[in-house]
Amino acid sequence: MAERTVEELLNCGIIVLDKWSGPTSHDVVNTVRKTLGSKQVGHSGTLDPSVTGVLVATLNNACKIIPAIQGENKEYVGIIHLHKDVSDSDFESAIKKFTGKISQRPPVKSAVSRKKRKRTVHEIIILDRKDNNICLYVKCQAGTYIRKLFHDMGQYLGCGAHMKELRRVRAGSFDESESHTMQEVADAFKKWRDGDGSALRKIILPVEEGVKHLNKVYIKDTAVFSVVNGSPVYSSGIAKTEGKIANNDLVAIMSSRGELVAIGNTNFRGDYKTQTEKKFLAVKTDRVIMSHDVAEEYKKKNAETGI
Repeated sequence: MAERTVEELLNCGIIVLDKWSGPTSHDVVNTVRKTLGSKQVGHSGTLDPSVTGVLVATLNNACKIIPAIQGENKEYVGIIHLHKDVSDSDFESAIKKFTGKISQRPPVKSAVSRKKRKRTVHEIIILDRKDNNICLYVKCQAGTYIRKLFHDMGQYLGCGAHMKELRRVRAGSFDESESHTMQEVADAFKKWRDGDGSALRKIILPVEEGVKHLNKVYIKDTAVFSVVNGSPVYSSGIAKTEGKIANNDLVAIMSSRGELVAIGNTNFRGDYKTQTEKKFLAVKTDRVIMSHDVAEEYKKKNAETGI
């Protein structure tokens, strides 16, 4: 994959932000939009105003990959404050109770329906304890409310509890070690406007980083132009696949150069070469990411080579 220009990254890139305490997630992406002069900025998962940490922001055309990243697991480090004394053994029993499949009713101030729903808490680890303040690491399914989790643990223990602090340390494949503050983003953008884009290049990731967790369907150069124009991927247009693909699997449709063309849902499982039909609809294109200008380059190259 050829190195992108800063303009291309601004048009279709990802920034791993280190959200600060105070604003809503909507406020944060609005700040990014105004700072970078973007038409559209999205994010992969809401954080409460008081919560800090990893907030993945998508710039302009990269907003189309949000369905691919918003459902990924999240990881947090937070402090639960117990309202009464609880022994270590009793608290560990609460951890066991709330690890695995749990039922949650979203809080009153949430943006979704307050119907009970199932979520999976993969892991809860005690990192430190000082009196009634316990620092926990939590790995959970997207859409799990940590504030509600801590409250429910307190109810189970019969002592009451609330979330004192919370930081998201990972969202899917994006870790806090690669996050940047809003000030760093603003400073790097100013430097680019002054002629030095090196800092901004380190901050804005290419859109392909947002789909590295997905299984891949690599298409032939001759199929790129039609897919960018909304056509599905037929088996005859596939060059190779990567990963264990299931039917109706959300996959990244990639070019031979490793560029993200689109995301879509598969219409086959396993190895497409073993399907009984000689030619069949293999991937239903959902959202096109590659620009028409780049697709035109593929079309021109195909015409020049006589393919």
